[in-house]
Amino acid sequence: MAPQARYARSGEVNIAYTVVGDGPIDLVYIQGWVSHAELAWRVPAYADFLNGLASFSRFIFLDKRGVGMSDRVEGAPSLETRMDDVRAVMDAVGSPRAAIMGVSEGVPMSILFAATHPERVSALVLQAGAPRFVWAPDYPFSPTADEYDREVRHTVDSWGSPEFLEEAVGMMAPNYDEESRRGFADYIRLSATPGAAAALDYMNRDIDVRHVLTAVRAPTLVVTLTGDSEEIVQGCRYMAERIPNALFVEVEGEGHIPGPATSGVSSPRSSSS
Repeated sequence: MAPQARYARSGEVNIAYTVVGDGPIDLVYIQGWVSHAELAWRVPAYADFLNGLASFSRFIFLDKRGVGMSDRVEGAPSLETRMDDVRAVMDAVGSPRAAIMGVSEGVPMSILFAATHPERVSALVLQAGAPRFVWAPDYPFSPTADEYDREVRHTVDSWGSPEFLEEAVGMMAPNYDEESRRGFADYIRLSATPGAAAALDYMNRDIDVRHVLTAVRAPTLVVTLTGDSEEIVQGCRYMAERIPNALFVEVEGEGHIPGPATSGVSSPRSSSS
């Protein structure tokens, strides 16, 4: 049975979240791009992964403002504003300190939160993300701004179509079975409008948190699937090399999110590798 969303007040905005599990640690899960706090639990393969995290924690899944079940807002909020939404959810559930797990585009916000509020972060997990998402002379792993903008326009023009959803699910979770693929397609489609997804994409284009990587003091695990894009794999390596004492782990598997085919973990690499 899918958990029912609750709401935390952050300024004038209501932030949706679900809580599952009663383990000894709090784990706040910050999903990338779009999300839906209730529908996530109705995708069998994805729910298996989330329930695995909830098996050892009090697992807190939130929808960022503008997506999922959280209030819609005009434009795209800054990282600082969205970061304060995390604080509001932690306050609402009575969590003075938690492990923070950022996924994909949720990674930069998690890094900024850990650097800004070290007293509230017991550990940091950065999965399948990067400190920035466009090319720079000293960061050659990502697409150029023009390439990025073309992809955003493609997203807006094709949002919700069967072709777009098949492409998105195939990139993120290629090893899901048919039931989970259909469920994950609905999860994406119902998580945001085309305009909301584009606004978030354009905000992500301007993100760069490389300057705060060395300020993170929480024990940090950086993890990626070996079969993810080169941009993500290299972005994870980049972060692990610069966050003090971070551990970099590659998990065998295809796509962007863990699933049934994540069969094992390669030899862990420290940030010095």
